[in-house]
Amino acid sequence: MSNGIPSESALDLSACAREPIRTPGAIQPYGMLLVLDPASLVVIERAISRPAVLEAHGDPLGQPVEAVLGGTLAPCRSVIAELAPDTTRFLGAHHVEGVGTHQVLGHRVGDALMVELEQSVPGEPGSLEDLYPQIRQFMGAIERLGTTTELCQLAAELICELTGFDRTLVYQFDKEWNGAVVGEHRNNELLPSYMDLRFPESDIPAQARALYRQNRVRLIADSNYQSVSLLRSAERADAAPTDLSPVMLRSVSPVHLQYMRNMGTGASMSVSLLREGELWGLISCHNQQPMRVPYHVRTACEFIGQILSLQISLKERALGVEQRIARRAIQVRLLGQMAGDTDFMSALGRDAKSLLALTQSSGAAIVHRGACLLHGDCPSKAQVMSLVQWLAVQPHEGDLFHTDSLSARWSEASAFSGVASGVLAISISQVHDSFVIWFRPEVVRTVRWGGDPRKEVTGPLSPRESFESWKETVQQQSLPWDEVDVDAALELRTAIVDIVLRKAEEMAALNEQLVRSNKELEAFSYSVSHDLRAPFRHIVGYSELLWSSAEDKLNSSEKRFVDTIVESAKSAGRLVDDLLSFSQMGRSTMGQIYMEMGTLVEDVRRTLEMEAEGRTIQWTIAPLPKVEADPGMLRLVWQNLLSNSIKFTRDTPAPAIEIGHERTDTEDVFFVKDNGCGFDMRYVDKLFGVFQRLHHADEFEGTGIGLANVHRIITRHGGRVWAQGEVGAGATIFFTIPLQHGDPA
Repeated sequence: MSNGIPSESALDLSACAREPIRTPGAIQPYGMLLVLDPASLVVIERAISRPAVLEAHGDPLGQPVEAVLGGTLAPCRSVIAELAPDTTRFLGAHHVEGVGTHQVLGHRVGDALMVELEQSVPGEPGSLEDLYPQIRQFMGAIERLGTTTELCQLAAELICELTGFDRTLVYQFDKEWNGAVVGEHRNNELLPSYMDLRFPESDIPAQARALYRQNRVRLIADSNYQSVSLLRSAERADAAPTDLSPVMLRSVSPVHLQYMRNMGTGASMSVSLLREGELWGLISCHNQQPMRVPYHVRTACEFIGQILSLQISLKERALGVEQRIARRAIQVRLLGQMAGDTDFMSALGRDAKSLLALTQSSGAAIVHRGACLLHGDCPSKAQVMSLVQWLAVQPHEGDLFHTDSLSARWSEASAFSGVASGVLAISISQVHDSFVIWFRPEVVRTVRWGGDPRKEVTGPLSPRESFESWKETVQQQSLPWDEVDVDAALELRTAIVDIVLRKAEEMAALNEQLVRSNKELEAFSYSVSHDLRAPFRHIVGYSELLWSSAEDKLNSSEKRFVDTIVESAKSAGRLVDDLLSFSQMGRSTMGQIYMEMGTLVEDVRRTLEMEAEGRTIQWTIAPLPKVEADPGMLRLVWQNLLSNSIKFTRDTPAPAIEIGHERTDTEDVFFVKDNGCGFDMRYVDKLFGVFQRLHHADEFEGTGIGLANVHRIITRHGGRVWAQGEVGAGATIFFTIPLQHGDPA
């Protein structure tokens, strides 16, 4: 770096982020810097801006610290020697003969010892105590302020008053390190206002932000200063550059100086604002003319910055705690509903208002086991299912995905950006594509930047080009998801998974009990039904013998009694036969072979012709494929289904029964459809239960075991059974047989 101001053509912005800003090898010309050997305290490097110092006291290179500058630093020798690594200590104000009073600081960076002497400013405060009344006023005022914005504005006003700068800005970083002005106080010397203006991340590169974390205050007294080079002794000519990170007089990047000149700024000062050790923002001060800020004033500004940082941290933390408590209360309500419901995912959406409030969303979707439930403002079900397929293959940590600009990640989302520009999703299953997804709508807004953040600068800085205001209209973007939103979603996911695991454990235990009970029940029902068949036959047989031998002796009432005994015994016998058949379905071994389903259906239909005697039924039978199944069990399925259709179309003027089929990628789907009496869909869950009847026995005969047998047989084949119906409009019973490897088409 040269001692003068570099020409604009020499400023390569692409190299700005790579500049050695910690080791510039020079200082600003408002004092002196001595680098000491840590063992001997002999000066091994020096930067002195005024030739008069060298004329009056000689070159300090090679001299012990107590002897340089006419012995000015002799009282400080022991303190300098005891400096701990990575510390800075104020050594007081010391008079240097011939050049005036200097504020002296000692620094230690690793093994490097440095003494910095900064020229005093005429009329500067004698100590920090002189500024305490203003600091105390600030501390009293911040207790009455409720928001971070109010705190930042107050700090900007006080620092302007303390320093005399023309303008003070408070600048906050976002998660991409772009900055926004959230507080401003100024006079009329510097125009225009920068309130709400944004600056791209490249304005303050990562290495500069790291230095702001280390040094809370930085001053550039004159954007046109001529730097003073750091000279070293001959024996250190090849040594590594000295790290000047803590030195207030450290020279700065020429790119930054040009940036200041483009702003019309003669002097600047910055104060770092840290939140929990991380850089939250900056207090940035500007003056039209060059201006030096005294050491004690800078210290007061640093103190105010620390107080402001603590208050920002406290207020944001308090707001976060308040929000988390509110979200936790919502979560408790949701979990209370879920825990007490067998279909806990449906229960999650039963209080849609709470589900949306949990993440401050406008819409939510619950996708579980192929079902999709929508609440609030959402994309269509088809769009949500497409989103689920996309989410299932996206890399995301902790089974959570979130973005405030979905279309930037997935172009198909542009079609529904109006309702779902922002997406927050949690995966609730490692096996299935099951998600809870929250949506936020597009928020179209205009952002003012201090220069086009997307513009690639390829040439030198030109006057003011780096600070022209540029407006950007942001579309297909929602309000961002904050940490509270994300944590609330993750906590809900954890709770859902806990419920799923608990339900799974309960179901496993219950299933074990059911398996054991079913075996016992099957054995009991088989034994009872088998043993009861003979007594019921005896009752029927002896009742008929009684009728034939004593018919002439019985009066009409007695004959009716005997008829009732015979019919009841026959009905009980049929029930016992069906119960025996049902129990045998769970005990018998399946013998699966490839069989022609069409041939089986036609054979069963012919055997049932007697049940339809005297009626004209319109039969429609589609071509049916070969399947791999147990033929005896499948015959019983078709007998039950066709017999039911014949029975329940008894009172239909033009009865019609249709047998159909379709094939999916995984299974053959068969159905039997009739136009009979139908049933109420409210009771469809009872249809396949044992002894469950949806019609009175006086209307239609039967024991209520037929469809239970169908369900058991198809389940044993790995298939599914379901039904659709409408009272007075007929019913359709569906069942499936899974495709086996090599199933014929």
